[in-house]
Amino acid sequence: MQDMWTGDKVRLRGVEPEDWEGFRDLARNSVDARNADLVEPPRSDESFRAWTADRAGRPPGGDAFRLVVEGLSDHAFAGAVTVGETDSRAGRFRTGIEIARVHRRRGYAAEATGLILGYMFAEQRCNKCEVEVYAFNDASLALYRAQGFVEEGRLRQHEFFAGAHHDVVLLGLTASEYWATHRRPSLR
Repeated sequence: MQDMWTGDKVRLRGVEPEDWEGFRDLARNSVDARNADLVEPPRSDESFRAWTADRAGRPPGGDAFRLVVEGLSDHAFAGAVTVGETDSRAGRFRTGIEIARVHRRRGYAAEATGLILGYMFAEQRCNKCEVEVYAFNDASLALYRAQGFVEEGRLRQHEFFAGAHHDVVLLGLTASEYWATHRRPSLR
């Protein structure tokens, strides 16, 4: 039986308490943090340990969850993928991904995103995935477009940081668009 959480390059797994250093390192690079979200003030190591221990103790799944992206070649923490803002009535969800600088340009983000999309479309009966990407984040825009996401709109001057307002690009992918280019899971 094939593991739906493992691709050729990465494995998605639950957060473990020892992952705190990986999450701390993701947050330490202000440019990377800004590309993924908003920059926050520095946190203590103890704060990261407590936050990660709390995440590790939560039950899996639900409407919002975070998984660690682990490189198969070295079993190292490579980043994290999130699912949130799930609307089971409408059948849609949002996702996002962060990959540590030392693990970029290896196809990890694309494969991890594909694993999450496959799970949400095949197992959770979702019909649509949405993402929001800052308009200046060319790498993320290219990632999602390569996955088949279509630009659905732009929120002009929507977020403020780094001394200016910035646009947010809205992209979407339906289950039928995804399955048009991916194999459905096998029952055997």
